[in-house]
Parts: sequence; structure tokens; C-alpha cells
Amino acid sequence: MKLSNYLCLGALALGALASCKDGQRSATNPGKESSTTGVEYNTEKGMQVSSYKGIPAGPGLVFIEGGRTVLGTQEEDVTLSHDNMERTVTIASFYMDEAEVANIHWLEYLHYIRTDSAEEFYKSALPDTTVWARDLSFNDPYVTYYLRYPGFRYFPVVGVSWLQANDYCTWRTAKVNEGLAGEINESSSKKKGGGLFSRKKKGDTAAEGTAAADSKNRISIENGNTLPNYRLPTEAEWEYAALALIGTQEVGNENQEEKRIYPWDGRTTRNAYGRKQGQFLANFKRGRGDYAGIAGSLNDGAMITEQIYAYPPNDYGLYNMAGNVNEWVQDVYRPLSYQDVEDLNPFRRNGVLDPADKYDKKGYQSLIDDKVRVYKGGSWRDVAYWLSPGTRRFMAQDSATATIGFRCAMINAGSNK
Repeated sequence: MKLSNYLCLGALALGALASCKDGQRSATNPGKESSTTGVEYNTEKGMQVSSYKGIPAGPGLVFIEGGRTVLGTQEEDVTLSHDNMERTVTIASFYMDEAEVANIHWLEYLHYIRTDSAEEFYKSALPDTTVWARDLSFNDPYVTYYLRYPGFRYFPVVGVSWLQANDYCTWRTAKVNEGLAGEINESSSKKKGGGLFSRKKKGDTAAEGTAAADSKNRISIENGNTLPNYRLPTEAEWEYAALALIGTQEVGNENQEEKRIYPWDGRTTRNAYGRKQGQFLANFKRGRGDYAGIAGSLNDGAMITEQIYAYPPNDYGLYNMAGNVNEWVQDVYRPLSYQDVEDLNPFRRNGVLDPADKYDKKGYQSLIDDKVRVYKGGSWRDVAYWLSPGTRRFMAQDSATATIGFRCAMINAGSNK
């Protein structure tokens, strides 16, 4: 064998040893030096690479494992809208709030923005409590008490528009990451005897590595110590999470052999098993004038909304993905979204295909434009048909009702699982 071949084999062996020593490179184990240039990280000449253990835990969130699924109407299209035909798509894994945003959460939001925002913005964030008022119904007490009375703390916030819900997501992102920044500052202070940005005297030996240490501790996207943005889920994400077909899937079987009409098994809205057999699984309107059943034998037990944890969760651990309140999603409404959007993480945004000028809103022949948003899930005031995740409706993004709330979602950054 030629000497050059021996040298090549030797180099390969050394490379293998180095690889074994550091282990396989990954986001959580990038190694001490670059695998392409050999330059050592976190030195004067090298790039700063912080330690990373994975995305921080987001308060209130549940992990939703993504995958291939069939979205669309699961029952007869009784409204003849034909706006959510079945199609196969893939949804990337993401996070979603385990329950709807409640009154106490919105009051917390109002508390903070009143102290650090303009009065004008605070007023714009107030829910429209008059959504409870009805000319021929005595719902007047809810106008005053539903949002602020302690007994309603964990009832879903309503009277919130799509625009207000988006503002809340923006604030929540900033507030949660502010908390993470405080944890980083505290940790850094304990290690170095000062705050994260504390000044060191010139010539202080402890200060020599401060720049590198601080750059690794600061809150930033590159350091992986921030959470991605809280946001409204896309319609596809919401529908996928609501169905929770992971609960019907056999391990090792790639065929999705069972479907669901609702976020639970079976074709009825009652619990079919155990001691709670016969009890309703969601808060909805059973029939004309029947919101809760007969005293002493109530059906879903709620005349209006109910607490956000009042009914059994689905197989992803999500509460009230059917009934209680409808929920805003990100998408602009179009009846043909199912055939226009992509088959990977489908999402309908403004100004792409199917333009608004095709719909005669000015001539009062249509309600559709680029400012109407989809809501899903059914509510305390809806019949069971709307509890199916495949159903969809729309409303103007600056409007609000007593039947629509929301929950937040977040991408699963840096992982396919």
C-alpha cells in the first residue's frame, strides 16, 4: 500500500477518534470547535456558541406532536357551504395552550399594560362587555360581573376581537421572555457577583472573560434562551389539535384507520364509559331553549360559559376544543382555502390567490374581504353540529361576541418532534 494511502487511513482514524470524543454534533452538543473550520468556539477569534438544552418551557403550553392527517368536514355539510373539503396535509409539531385564555389572564394583561402603556392602548384592550346585552333577555348582570367578579376568574374571556387577541399574544411573548431574562440575570449575578451588565474595573482579572460570558448569558434568539412568539394557531393547527387522532393511533401502524367527528371517540356528545357514562362532554346548546337541561338532572350544566377545565381534555390534553366558546384562529376566511393552500402547514393569509375583489361586499352580495377571520369549535350557544373541528365560520377581525374567545400557540423551534 502506498504511503499516501496509509496517511489517509491515519487521518480518517484520527477524525473518527475526535468525533467519538466529542460525540455526534447536534444543537445541544455543538462541540468545542467548528467541525468545518476547526476554530475553537467562545474565544477571542471564535464565534460565541452558548449552551443549549432545548426550548424553554412555555407557561400553559402543551406539546402537540405533528404528522400527516386528513383535515376537512367529517359529517354531512348541512350548510352546503362546501368550504372545508377533505384533503391530506402534514402539520409540524407545535405547542398550544391547554385551555382557553380566561378572565383572570386578561385582567392580568390589563393590570400590566395600564402601568406601562398609554391610556389609549389600555382602553383599546378592554373587552366589549356589552356583548352580553340582549334587548329581549335579562343578561344585564353579565355585562357588569362576567369579566371582573372573582367567581368568573377561570371562565373564558369573551368580547375580545381577533385584533385584541393578537395584541395579547404580543404582550404575553414579551412578558414571558422578560421573566426568562430575570432568571438569566439572577443566575449570572450569583456566578459573577454582579448583575448581567454590571461594570468591572479596568484591569480586573475577573473581567477578562466578562464579554464572552455576558454574550452567552444575554437573552437572544441565538442563545436559545427566549421563547418563540405566542400567537393564534393557524386553522389547520387548531383543527388537527382538536381532533387529537393520536389517541386512536396504534404504535407502528402508519395507517390512520379511525376518524373522529368530535375531539373524542364515538358519534355522540355523551360519555359512553365508566361512572360518568351519559354525561355530556362539552358545553353546548342541546336544542331550542335548552342550554343546560332540567334542574336536578342538568345535561352539560352550564347556562352560559363554564370554567376552562370543566370538561374532560382530549388526547393531547387540551380542554374545551369543542364547546364553551368558539376560538379565533389566524387565517383569513376564504371558501376555497382547502384547495388553494399548501399541503405542509397550510395557512391562508391576506392578498394571496382568491382576491377580495372577487367578492361583492360593497354591493352587499357577500360578507367576505381581507378583514374577516376564521373561528372554530362551537360554543355554549351553538348546537352540536358546530362542535366538529371540521366546521368553520368567520367574522370581522375587529368584532366581538359573547361566544368567541381564543387560546395561544407557539412553534416547536429547532425540532421535528
